[in-house]
Amino acid sequence: MKTVNVSQITQNIKEMCIEANHYLAPDMDGALKNAADTEKSPLGKQILNQLQDNLQIAGSDMIPICQDTGMAVIFMEIGQDVHFEGGSLEDAINEGVRQGYVEGFLRKSVVKDPLIRENTRDNTPAIIHYEMTTGDNVTITVAPKGFGSENMSRVFMLKPADGIEGVKNAILTAVKDAGPNACPPMVVGVGIGGTFEKCALMAKKALTRPVNQHSDIPYVKEMEEELLDKINRTGIGPGGLGGTTTALAVNINTYPTHIAGLPVAVNICCHVNRHAVRTI
Repeated sequence: MKTVNVSQITQNIKEMCIEANHYLAPDMDGALKNAADTEKSPLGKQILNQLQDNLQIAGSDMIPICQDTGMAVIFMEIGQDVHFEGGSLEDAINEGVRQGYVEGFLRKSVVKDPLIRENTRDNTPAIIHYEMTTGDNVTITVAPKGFGSENMSRVFMLKPADGIEGVKNAILTAVKDAGPNACPPMVVGVGIGGTFEKCALMAKKALTRPVNQHSDIPYVKEMEEELLDKINRTGIGPGGLGGTTTALAVNINTYPTHIAGLPVAVNICCHVNRHAVRTI
């Protein structure tokens, strides 16, 4: 049995909130640099080079890479042989977010009630997803999610008869409807199967998979590659101003589902697709 004081969780999440909002994850950094090299549109290439300049300035001057520093989404993968001490785990997670956003001078974008709209002033509460795993490690993924792209996300409750072509059409529809609003080049997270809420969670988690890693399932890998090509042929391009780089990756997760259903969720993220991962 491994004992973890929740103060460690707070400290790590504080640091990760600041890190994710100032520096791109290595996979995203490499993908954006490659996009700038391969973009065929002169205007698209100019925009991608401007995004590179923005990232360099953000890192050197410690300025957030985007003014929308997002709502903190936290994935906690907790080994079943871990024991937490020192207080509530959920309180510790939210305290880490609070410290990260207040002490890191990040924009506070969370309102206490969705209709009354009073700002909580510290970007809490976070959206927290827990998963129990084997072993005695705790893996934390912090993924600040801006709402320009979040608002463009969709859930489709398809019929089984719609099949794989129906799934592809749903994903392409979501991307085309998003257009420039998702701050392309985007990363497209997809969840197929499960239930209404399960497919949405899978789509969100798919955004945290490195953009240079495909699904282990052969037909899913083929679909990721096919859809990326089709999305980049839409001509939406960087900033929505035209070009050959509309998306950097399509990441698809699947799960068993009911005989009567075919749920599909599309969670789109902007060109920064912020995420930081640590294991304790």
